[in-house]
Amino acid sequence: MSGDQVQIVLVAAACAVAVGLVGLGIAWVVRHRSIRWQLGLIVVVSIGSVVAGVIAVSKLMFISGHDWGVVSLVVVVAGVVALVVALVLGVAISRWSEAIRESASTLDAHGSYRADPRGPSELQALSEELARASERLEEARLREGRLEESRRELVSWVSHDLRTPLAGLRAMTEALEDRMVDDPERYHRQIRAEVDRMVRMVDDLFELSRIHAGVLRIAPQTLVLGDLVSEAIAGADPVARARSVRLGGSVDAGVEVTADPAGLSRVMTNLIMNAIRHTPADGSVEIRGRQVAGGVELSVRDQCGGISAEEMDRVFDLAWRGEVARTPTADGPEGHGAGLGLAIVKGIVEAHRGVVEVENVDGDAPPGCRFRVLLPA
Repeated sequence: MSGDQVQIVLVAAACAVAVGLVGLGIAWVVRHRSIRWQLGLIVVVSIGSVVAGVIAVSKLMFISGHDWGVVSLVVVVAGVVALVVALVLGVAISRWSEAIRESASTLDAHGSYRADPRGPSELQALSEELARASERLEEARLREGRLEESRRELVSWVSHDLRTPLAGLRAMTEALEDRMVDDPERYHRQIRAEVDRMVRMVDDLFELSRIHAGVLRIAPQTLVLGDLVSEAIAGADPVARARSVRLGGSVDAGVEVTADPAGLSRVMTNLIMNAIRHTPADGSVEIRGRQVAGGVELSVRDQCGGISAEEMDRVFDLAWRGEVARTPTADGPEGHGAGLGLAIVKGIVEAHRGVVEVENVDGDAPPGCRFRVLLPA
């Protein structure tokens, strides 16, 4: 490259830098204005850099006056056309962004947003993200409404479940005080049973409050799955016998799981008691444990008659009892409960980073449900 060419390059670069710095200053001033100003400024800075470079080079006598005039006319015409195109494009982008803004403003009022396929890819991506956010917001509203409904049901049912035994306790204590009973020991046993039932209910409420508050602490240990299932079956067997329900189970040999002993025992007890409660007399409940890909699976199958599609999504909701969808049974030693057991199961399993789900099952045995707990290895 010759010396003249080097000098021309340096002069053109200096002019472009100077115009660019001025353009950056103006861009800072109009940074909060419409995008039309930004696009127009880009065109002006580009054309201004060329014009400034041409003028400076012509002053150094590298080009003739005639050539300078020709170049100036070409640059001005090209600049005007480019500016018009930039302004038109800026107006279009402004309208597209305004449409997105107006649609987004309806999220608070209606909670819905439909993606707009117009405009550049960035605006389309923003519109699609807003649509996904609208879907998540709608799901959150549905969950919140369902949770609020569950809380109202919980307050109503717990109030009923507490009022009934409390009224019975008052009647029995008054009868004992007035010495109007022939068998005081039977009344004492009944009072003890009612107190124990209320204590279990309060324990469940306390456990659920810890789960919802996120303060449930687990102390994982390596457990033999067979021993855990055997203990759970042994503990539930008296209740099953009282309801004429057969309990059975099998666990693959040598299967171990890393979990909190008390928490996992609570999960198994709640699932088995729930199965017994909803299985009619002469029915059966089967517990199964095995090693699967990715972890350990525990399942409890009952003969409740199945859960309706409308109720399937509510199985693990707070205060859900399923008395409408599932086969009702008479109250027994455990009653119907307050609808807390499955909600506690879900909370404990999720604290172990596991998954719990339910499905309807048919086959040779009477139809029922299978609750499956998958814990990571």
